[in-house]
Amino acid sequence: MELSEQIAGLECDLREVTRLLEMCERKNVQDVLSQEQQKIEKVLAQKQQQREQQVKKDSADQVDTTVKLYTVKINNYGWDQSEKFVKVYITVPGVHKVPADNVQVSFTDRSFNLLVKDLEGKNYQMTVNNLLFPIVVEESMRKVKTDMVLIMCKKKTAKKWECFTQVEKQCKEKDKPSYDEIGDPGEGLMNMLKKIYSEGDDEMKRTINKAWAESQEKKAKGDQFDF
Repeated sequence: MELSEQIAGLECDLREVTRLLEMCERKNVQDVLSQEQQKIEKVLAQKQQQREQQVKKDSADQVDTTVKLYTVKINNYGWDQSEKFVKVYITVPGVHKVPADNVQVSFTDRSFNLLVKDLEGKNYQMTVNNLLFPIVVEESMRKVKTDMVLIMCKKKTAKKWECFTQVEKQCKEKDKPSYDEIGDPGEGLMNMLKKIYSEGDDEMKRTINKAWAESQEKKAKGDQFDF
C-alpha cells in the first residue's frame, strides 16, 4: 500500500474514533477510545512526516536533473531570403530526435531566441538581436529537420535585406573607404587614397608612392591626370 493510501486510511480511522468518543458516555470505554485515538494520531504523524521527506527528496532529485543540463551557446548559422521570409539555418545534430515541445522559439519584432531542451543531456540556445528590419511575430515560425532547425522570419515589408542584422550593416559601412560623392570627386579620391595609404603595409605604400610620382610627371608634361 502506498504512503498516501496509508495516510488516508489513518485519517478515516481517526475521524471515526473521534466521533465514537464524542458519543460515548461510559468512562472505561472513553479511556479505551482515547488510547486508540492517541495511537492513531502518533502513527499518522509519522506517516505524514515520511511523506514530507519523500516530497523533499523528489524535489531535490528534480533539481539535480536540471543542474546536469548545461546550456551550449550556438554561434554558427546560415541565412538566405525569399520575397516574404528571411530563413535562418541552424545545425543542431540530433535535434530531430527530441520531442517537438523541446524545440522552442520566441520572436519579437526585431529578434528571436531558439532553445533546444534536453538533447543528449544538454540544452542548446541561440539568440539573435537587432535584426536588420522588423518582422511579423505572429507569422514567423520554426521547422525541425534532420540535424537542423529552420527559423522563418516573416518580413514586415517585402524588400531585400542586404544584411542579417544591424550590427553587420554597421560593420560593412565602417569598412567602406571614405568617399564624398557630393563633393569634389578629386578630393574624394585623394581622401580614399590617404586612408588606404595610412592603413596599408610597406608594399602598398611603395605602390601608391610610385603611382603618385608617375601621375605628377604626366601632369607636369600637360597630360590629363590619369591615376
